[in-house]
Amino acid sequence: MSLPAPLNRLMICLTLMAVGPVLSVQAGEIRKIVHPDGRVEFTNLSDRERGVHFTNQQRGSTTQVYKYRNQSGVISFSDQRPIDTGFEVLRFDCYACRLDSKVDWHNTPLNLSAYREQVRSMAKKYAVDEALVRAVIHAESAFRADVVSRAGAQGLMQLMPATARDLGVSNSFNVEQNIEGGTKYLAELLKNFSGDVRLATAAYNAGPGAVSRYKGVPPYEETRAYVRRVSILQERYAAAL
Repeated sequence: MSLPAPLNRLMICLTLMAVGPVLSVQAGEIRKIVHPDGRVEFTNLSDRERGVHFTNQQRGSTTQVYKYRNQSGVISFSDQRPIDTGFEVLRFDCYACRLDSKVDWHNTPLNLSAYREQVRSMAKKYAVDEALVRAVIHAESAFRADVVSRAGAQGLMQLMPATARDLGVSNSFNVEQNIEGGTKYLAELLKNFSGDVRLATAAYNAGPGAVSRYKGVPPYEETRAYVRRVSILQERYAAAL
């Protein structure tokens, strides 16, 4: 059975969005734009139209993704807030990923009690430093179990659905499953990168392919900030546990 033309066009657009940047802009087509500061934007508007229809944002200040219908009725996604139409807010950025974060990572309060037994159990099971697991949870979600990323990552340790399936996680919003899946994934990354915590945490943020391709921490501002912040948190959790 064939889909109605608008729905079929939308399905094609979402497929293109999933596989990477789109080079030409056609009616109803969603582009993935990776900005120099690491922001990722999904939009089907031309650059000129984006200047008309969106508020200006300070560099690196984006914390949400917006879903809306443009003037042609096409569902669109952007990391900049529309000013002339209704919209739905889809997500928050990972807690430690914001380039403009005002958090003092050396002094921000630690969370030593939330999910303590689950973290300790999974850290022991997969031979991963408990302080690292706790630092990643803090960095990814600030211990919020119900958050969803702009890319679709879910839960405490922000597992992507495909990664979660590979790790045997059927419900990423289940605390026990999420912590086990995230800890198991950290163990795999540490093994892949010979125990190098910096590379493993960079891979957790940017993907192991990016770390292998650049033979080190990728030159992404968000990833470099993330690695620094996780390192600070790990050191502090290690001293406090």
